[in-house]
Order: sequence, then C-alpha cells, then structure tokens
Amino acid sequence: MKLGKRSWLFIGIGLFLIVFVSLWMVYSQQNTVKKQLKEELNLAKTRLSSIQIEQLADRQSELEQQLEKTIAESEAARETLSRPMNSIIISDILFSTAEANSVNITEVSSSVASSVALEGVPCLALPITARIEGEVNNLVAFITQLNNDLASGIVKSVNLDISQPESSGKSAASIQMIIYRYEES
Repeated sequence: MKLGKRSWLFIGIGLFLIVFVSLWMVYSQQNTVKKQLKEELNLAKTRLSSIQIEQLADRQSELEQQLEKTIAESEAARETLSRPMNSIIISDILFSTAEANSVNITEVSSSVASSVALEGVPCLALPITARIEGEVNNLVAFITQLNNDLASGIVKSVNLDISQPESSGKSAASIQMIIYRYEES
C-alpha cells in the first residue's frame, strides 16, 4: 500500500492538529494555574499589608513587661510562702510566753520582710507588732521574757497603757519587734 500525496497531507494535517490541540491544552492549563497563583499572591500581599509590624513590636514589648511583672510577683509570692514556718515558730514563742506570764495577745501583725545587713552579714528583717492585755507586772514580765526568748530578735519599742486601779479595765501594751534571719547570698 502506497500512500498518495493527498493521504500524506491529511496525515500531516491530523498530526499537526493533534500537536496543536495538545499544546493549546497545556498552555490553557498553565494559564489557569498562573491566574490562580496570581490571585493567591495578591491575597497574601493583602493579608501581609494588613498586618502592622509596629503593633506587633509594641505588643511584644507589652507582653515582655507583663512577663517581668509576673515574674517579680511570683518571686514575692514565693518569698511570702517561704515565711510561714518562721512565722509559726515566732507565733508559738509569742503565745507560749504570753501563757506563761498570764497575759492575752489581742492582736499580732507583720509586714513584709526586708533585706538588711547586720555588721556586714546579710539578713532578712521581719517587723512584728503585737497588742497584749493583762496586769502591769505580767506585761513587764512578758516583754522581758520575750526579749530574752527571741535570740534572733529584739523588742524595738513598747507603749504601755496602764489602767487606773479603781477601773475594771486591764492594762495593755503595744510592742514592736524585729526578728532577724540569716539570708544566704
């Protein structure tokens, strides 16, 4: 079988059409993907332009400040939580000394311990204020014994409120003392 010129022409045109249609489909798909990628790029650019880097930097510094504040509060809370055992011992000394001297402690308060140096030794100083009621001689005995029992503390001041002998009211004393505890460096 011999093919004529006309047959070769149709075969050539057919192959050309097949190649042309194939190339057109690849180009069409590539063009569609290109348009889709451009749309995604424009959307990403729009999103990126809506993010304000200055606000993020400000927010970062604000969060860092909050973190520092929280850490400082956490350390203060840890210090406060580490105090109860010492406070319990001090309270026990206060109340047992009061019982031994027949006086009543009506109020005890303490503020936050502060760091001090005694003769160059780092210490924590815990100020304590107490109000005691009882007979005058018992109050004096209580304060004297308390000053002796607290080896690491000292009674800083005493205010006596002595009642008149004819009144039935009890005498009272307000004392301020400081308890020292060694602070490791």
